[in-house]
Amino acid sequence: MSRIEILKTYKIYIGGQFPRTESGRYYPLKNKKGEVTATICLSSRKDFRNAVVAARGAFGGWSSRSAFNRGQILYRIAEMLEGRKEQFVSELILQGATATAAKQEVELSIDRMVYYAGWCDKFQQVFSSVNPVASSHFNFSVPEPTGVVAIIASEENSLIGLVTAIAPVIAGGNTCVVLASESKPLCAVTFAEVLNTSDLPGGIVNILTGNSSELHSHFSTHMDVNSLIYYRNNKQEIKTMKENASLNVKRVFIYDKLNVNSEGSQSPYFIADTQETKTTWHPIENIGSSKAGY
Repeated sequence: MSRIEILKTYKIYIGGQFPRTESGRYYPLKNKKGEVTATICLSSRKDFRNAVVAARGAFGGWSSRSAFNRGQILYRIAEMLEGRKEQFVSELILQGATATAAKQEVELSIDRMVYYAGWCDKFQQVFSSVNPVASSHFNFSVPEPTGVVAIIASEENSLIGLVTAIAPVIAGGNTCVVLASESKPLCAVTFAEVLNTSDLPGGIVNILTGNSSELHSHFSTHMDVNSLIYYRNNKQEIKTMKENASLNVKRVFIYDKLNVNSEGSQSPYFIADTQETKTTWHPIENIGSSKAGY
């Protein structure tokens, strides 16, 4: 008798843990030949809500870390990706990529993580300013992380789409909840395994798998989500999310025309998108009157 292969059940990633979906629902992932290659969690609204709770709980610690330390952690993630390169290549091939394209995608993903690791302690200097004012004050404007960011990642790209979406968000001190590609989800869960064994604390990145048509409205209506990023081109979903985001004035960024394989998809401006500019006034001490007091 021929042996029956045990297929892997890819779980979701919430708060540094790998739970099964709360709904108990799964869908079979098939290759080009129609053969079932894995079982994938079909995440529910409750899974998303749990992920937002985890992301909010992790935000304070992550945003208060030094920018240099965040850069070290992102670089460590890149190191871990490098060490598991062959596994990611094999999963991309399993999802239909050629060997050459798979290798290029993995190497581009590693390089992109290194790129954002380098920007962690530099983007504030680029986007901050000392403002001229007509009074005896110093006036500073500094970017600070917005909070919890909900992301619906590219459907067409597996690993590079995920890294392109996550890296600038966490480089800026935010936490996030990400919906991975439904048709190419394998690298998303393997990437979560990389995050879990790196120096990244649990809850900063939470990864769900499932259907965007079911979950996009929950991503845009949740009142504890501060910003929403959408990498797909479904016009109806875009319209719904923009309308729902007005409920708590979420920032919405639609990157429906972004080619994640190009150099134009990496920039410090993607970090700045999920930053809020905070302005501080500080009085200038009158040195003359201070001396007169002695």
